[in-house]
Amino acid sequence: MEAMIVCPQPLACEEGREVLRRGGNAVDAAVTTAFVQGVIDPMMNGLGGSGVAVVYSARDRSVSVVDFYARAGSQVRADQWESVFIREAADRYGYVCEGWVNDCGYQSVGVPGTVAGLDELLRRFGTLSWEQAVTPAVKYARDGFPVTGYMRSYWITDYGPDVVANHLRIQWTPESKRIYTREGALYELAQVIKNPDQARTLERLARAGARDFYEGEIGAAIADDFQRNGGFITSDDLRSYRVGVGEPVRGLYRGLEVAAAGPPAGGMTLLQMLNFLEGYELASFGWPSGPAAVARVRAMAFAFADRERYLADPAFAEIPVERLTAKEYAAAARGAHESPTTTHISVIDREGNAVSMTHTLGSSSGVVTPGLGFTYNNYLNCFDPRPGRVNSLAPGKTRITMMVPSLVFRDGALEVVIGAPGGTKIVTGVLQTLLNLVDHGMAPLEAVAAPRVDFNGDVVQAEQRVTSDVLAELRDAGFAVNRRPLGYDSYFSKVQVLVAGRGGASDPRGDGGTVLEA
Repeated sequence: MEAMIVCPQPLACEEGREVLRRGGNAVDAAVTTAFVQGVIDPMMNGLGGSGVAVVYSARDRSVSVVDFYARAGSQVRADQWESVFIREAADRYGYVCEGWVNDCGYQSVGVPGTVAGLDELLRRFGTLSWEQAVTPAVKYARDGFPVTGYMRSYWITDYGPDVVANHLRIQWTPESKRIYTREGALYELAQVIKNPDQARTLERLARAGARDFYEGEIGAAIADDFQRNGGFITSDDLRSYRVGVGEPVRGLYRGLEVAAAGPPAGGMTLLQMLNFLEGYELASFGWPSGPAAVARVRAMAFAFADRERYLADPAFAEIPVERLTAKEYAAAARGAHESPTTTHISVIDREGNAVSMTHTLGSSSGVVTPGLGFTYNNYLNCFDPRPGRVNSLAPGKTRITMMVPSLVFRDGALEVVIGAPGGTKIVTGVLQTLLNLVDHGMAPLEAVAAPRVDFNGDVVQAEQRVTSDVLAELRDAGFAVNRRPLGYDSYFSKVQVLVAGRGGASDPRGDGGTVLEA
């Protein structure tokens, strides 16, 4: 099989390709790439983040899910933000509280899982040593990396009244401001950022091992910083952090088997949408078209309604996954509906092993511990501040996410490795790319680049390339529609896909990462 890797950051993709060229496997390449991504795209992912990977072993034809979600620290309380709760975000990504206490700053941070997760992946499935996987990232932190177009545009984008503007987020703490500004201004396009503190942290990790992040010198610095600044993470929280390893949720779509990360991730939601759409002859509609758009949006409305009711950390709630992903359940719903920042890596190696891994900082907390050089997640922003709800805050709990790294098989053979960054828009981007591949026969690049719609809240969001007649049919079906000003809009997720025997694609809505063959 042809070895391939794709991610949104070209420099990180090249490091992963080098691993594959030297004989490393898919997991080796994914872990090495992830460390580099954390340096060169620092507001999207990194050592202070979390994630989930779906791994396929060609030797025993098995699929495993390795989850390393950030978890609420032991000092949180379910009612701590109840009195400052304002509203749920319009796109259903997070909640708005007074003073942005849940979105930026020390109180927004969950216990990071990325370092433990990458270590678990490498030990279970990899062939490289830990030091070999970490070391390539050091040079980018020490010698610097250029600010890319997408990174710069993200820094200066204001996504509206429900989240902190990014130019404020990246400067939220003095240490973050020191790293990412020069003479009081954010670094400009193509200017080189050097981060010697992060280089030293990575070098220590490479020497001392992953547990140093949780139990050693690095862990002590993290715990001390959070306790000094009103955060909820303790040294015990770090020491007790553990990675989850389990099975994916599985379903069928037009005879293809889909394996994806289940609750609290978006695999259940993706399968529900696919089940709903299997009742439509989408191939005859074409895309974009009015009937196809209405079907897609109705599928999103159906699945997201169940996400609100049921999706949660399965350690804290019973989730009827089997019932909700049954074909009959979607068929009944279909009848009722007939009337009116994150990053990703997809890898396949020559032996046919594959990894689909999404890892993230959430939206980034803007917190950097002095001397360590990396930014932390803001994973607590998507917990419901109101106690007694399925996704309410609790010690040790992780919140729901629409990350949905997925694998698709045809007659038992791996065919598609897919996933995306993009918050609540991840699952709808992966859904539509799969529809474009399967129902509309598109090539990978055409499938990720095709015009997209999204329905997460009260209004359908549509890229400008979706034509007026299609939008009119959506309005006739009873949906409010916003035609966005950009043809390739960064509001939508940035899908990264590989298709066995057909190549792959990196979503042009991001930084234009390329598919590299080893």
